[in-house]
Amino acid sequence: MKVALVTGASAGIGQAAAFAIARAGVGVITTYRSHGSEGEATAARITAEGGRAVALPLDLGDVAGLDGFVEQVVGALSATFGATRLDYLVNNAGIGGGLAFGEVTEEAFDRYERVLLRGPYFLTQKLLPVLADGGAIVNTGSTSALPNRVSAGYSVYAALKGAVHTVTPYWAKELAPRRIRVNAVAPGTTRTRIGDDAFARMPELIPAVAEGIALGRIGEPDDAAAIIAFLLSDAAAWVTGQVIEVSGGERL
Repeated sequence: MKVALVTGASAGIGQAAAFAIARAGVGVITTYRSHGSEGEATAARITAEGGRAVALPLDLGDVAGLDGFVEQVVGALSATFGATRLDYLVNNAGIGGGLAFGEVTEEAFDRYERVLLRGPYFLTQKLLPVLADGGAIVNTGSTSALPNRVSAGYSVYAALKGAVHTVTPYWAKELAPRRIRVNAVAPGTTRTRIGDDAFARMPELIPAVAEGIALGRIGEPDDAAAIIAFLLSDAAAWVTGQVIEVSGGERL
């Protein structure tokens, strides 16, 4: 059985990606930080539907703890899946919410940088000895980092997601000798928990936002999850180094 690690899979795009990957017959290691019961529920649902999964705690903001986490991954591969290698990695965990430029503190900037860039960067590096040749990595970026998609209050978030977009083809180039493909998805406005559950708290915002999207609706987690699962699959065997926008035409 092939095995994927999906970070931030207690809700939203990460959870939907874990379900989509499991439906393809892949074992899934999910991670959570502050929503342990939901993280465990994701793995439990996969198991209940006939798949194989396990949930592990992970704080991407604590780079010093990544070595211990990798040890847990190795243990889970053996104990749950009878495997010694990880085939796929989805760097999805993150934080969001608006921060006006004039109100950004060094502490807030550092927190975003640790979770959105430094954490996934060094987690991926530390997992390279465990990642199988011929495997695949998908990073979750954002349309906020793409041209013609500027929203006030998102300069820090967009800058760091832009860095994620930038490292993606560099990793693809360096890992190509091992036949490890690296791509990113850039979701547009999507119904997730990021932004303090803004759409759940204020559903009246949705129609106005949807008017600015060519296909007439905001994204659902399954929209991005389907592309993530595709990029991991053999159907995308000739795709690497790409940032795929998943936005319903938000920038058209």
